[in-house]
Amino acid sequence: MRAIYKRELRSYFCSFTGWLFVAVNLFVMGLYFIVYNMLMGYPTIAYVLQSIVFTFIVTIPILTMRTLSEERKNKTDQLILTAPVSVGKIVLGKYLALATVLFLPTAFMGILPLFLMQGGDFRLGVSYASLLGFFLYGCLALAVGLFLSSLTESVVIAAVLSFGALFLGYIMPGISNLLTSTGTSPVTTVLGKILSCFDMVGRFDTLSSGYFELEAVVYYLTAIGLALFCTAQTIQKRRYNISGGGLKVGAYSVTGILLAIAAVVAVNLGLNYVPEQYSSFDLTENRLYALTDETKAFLSGLSEDITIYVLAEEGAGDADFSKTLERMADQSAHIKIKYVSPAKNPNFYQNYTDVQPSSGSLIVEGERRSTVVDYGDIYTYEMDYSTYSYQTTGYDGEGQTVSALAYVTTEDMPVFYAIGGHGELELEEKFVNTITKENASCETLMLYSVDEIPEDAQGVILNAPTSDYSKEDAEKVIAFLQKGGNALIVSTMVEGEMTNFKSILDFYGITEVDGTIVEQDRNYYYQNPYYLFPEIASAEVTAPLADGLVFAPFSKGLSYDEEADDIHYTPLLTTSGSAFSKTDITDSSDYSKGANDIDGPFTVSLEVEKSTEDGSVSHAYVVGGESLFTSLADDMAPGNNVKLFSSMISMLADHESSVAVPVKSLSMPNLVFSAQTAYIAAVLCVIVIPLAILAAGLVVWLRRRRR
Repeated sequence: MRAIYKRELRSYFCSFTGWLFVAVNLFVMGLYFIVYNMLMGYPTIAYVLQSIVFTFIVTIPILTMRTLSEERKNKTDQLILTAPVSVGKIVLGKYLALATVLFLPTAFMGILPLFLMQGGDFRLGVSYASLLGFFLYGCLALAVGLFLSSLTESVVIAAVLSFGALFLGYIMPGISNLLTSTGTSPVTTVLGKILSCFDMVGRFDTLSSGYFELEAVVYYLTAIGLALFCTAQTIQKRRYNISGGGLKVGAYSVTGILLAIAAVVAVNLGLNYVPEQYSSFDLTENRLYALTDETKAFLSGLSEDITIYVLAEEGAGDADFSKTLERMADQSAHIKIKYVSPAKNPNFYQNYTDVQPSSGSLIVEGERRSTVVDYGDIYTYEMDYSTYSYQTTGYDGEGQTVSALAYVTTEDMPVFYAIGGHGELELEEKFVNTITKENASCETLMLYSVDEIPEDAQGVILNAPTSDYSKEDAEKVIAFLQKGGNALIVSTMVEGEMTNFKSILDFYGITEVDGTIVEQDRNYYYQNPYYLFPEIASAEVTAPLADGLVFAPFSKGLSYDEEADDIHYTPLLTTSGSAFSKTDITDSSDYSKGANDIDGPFTVSLEVEKSTEDGSVSHAYVVGGESLFTSLADDMAPGNNVKLFSSMISMLADHESSVAVPVKSLSMPNLVFSAQTAYIAAVLCVIVIPLAILAAGLVVWLRRRRR
């Protein structure tokens, strides 16, 4: 075998083929490396490898097409077929020579991370996992090309067959997903799963995401082994034909191949029964796929059965989210995951909710209650004002799911009553779901229908009433607050006096500033001076916002007595000192300051703690803008307005959640290189090194032609 390996390897570099293969791959690698890593600053080479893997569709057929077909055409294969060497060693020697040629550009790519580490926080784990997947994918493509080369004596046909097979393997993820997501019959579902077995690139993508799956590595190794076995069987059949074999030999070849396929399928299916925690490893910097210790402790403590329905065809949903769910199921025997195809069962959700969830959402059902985790809440987004497009910034699959699990298993949950009957702004579904995520419930309460606010109330929500409270209604709210009740109060702009509503604010010593805030500092508003991006104070309730922004359009200022003995105030959102409150808005496009306007700065939102006469403490959050807790405002600072609302509810709920999992950031710090360094790297990687290899190959080829 060693002699065959050396002979084959020498043939690639004594001709121009091997040199051309290495040079072309290095050129393409270098080009994408400069763009993604040097210029765009991506801290991983995974993007480079995912972008250039398509080149194998063209380069590998050129490399493998002559391996066996040309020898068969020139009848030089007769020497091998009659040689005292096993067919397996012949095939393995030729294959290892091909793999060595592929290893050369791959090894060069493996050196680049050591250089990129000089530019900042580089993701080594993800990069080398991606490089392994890249090499294994290339090795599988070589094995397929070698097998197809053994079927024909035409070099052109071998190249065309290899190109077709690799192209189908490259687009197979799209084909199988299309069948599984749109098919409604068992036939299409089964066909989609069968076709996914020929998905050559999907496992590479998994490794490139930083999720090291043993299944992906075993798939490539077993598929390579199967392709080489089939190649050996093809040669073995021809060898016996030469020696006078017949039908029995053909039956032997077919039987052997079928047994090999069965063995490969059995090995890969067997890995499905290995727990996720033992068969996969998270190589990402922020442990994107691994469960936190808090989640593991919570799941280990579950004592009741929970079913998680995924509204998607199995295998067609979000791969990252599916991995999270699989790890949770492995962690607790009480969790069962079932996939429900929206195409086959479009009305399934109606058993649990009136609003149709988006595809990929979860319905979590426990013994007491059920809840929905909408797929739109799994990721967080942020506006990129340089491109005016949303960028995915965080993954909250674990946090949302754990919160849902805690919700359906909690015995007694805090109840918040949203006061109605005064033209209040109805809380949108995403904000109601946020209350649910905090393991609390929200119910609408008409004050006229009760003598007092129910004793089980953890807090009340007064969300921008447009008509004044009656005196009796206001007294009911104040009586609740005097007993230590909590409140979230959102003010609004209406014509006329809101005397009784203002008496509730007066309980906390708060008054509304007349008019609407106009911000004059360009750093504190977006396009329109009424569209505020107020400064976020450092406080426990604002901690989840980190360095984000909160959008507060058309807000009122809040004033309060800082010297009050029994009340503690914490400003949360404030304007700049150049802001003013416009008391008479006759034209919304007029931002000029009038004589009667009030100078800032202003507090847009604040936290209040008031000690009552019975020794209890009433905790409240007061907001001066009715639009703050709406989807339109939240879309301008994706997720941050909801985060603020969620944090306020969590503080008012005054209970420790079973587990609180923060959003896992998807943002990556960019690498930074000087223009001179990038220029030198571009010249070397894109021009000098590929041309030098081509020149060396050309010299070797010309010398051999002259002999």
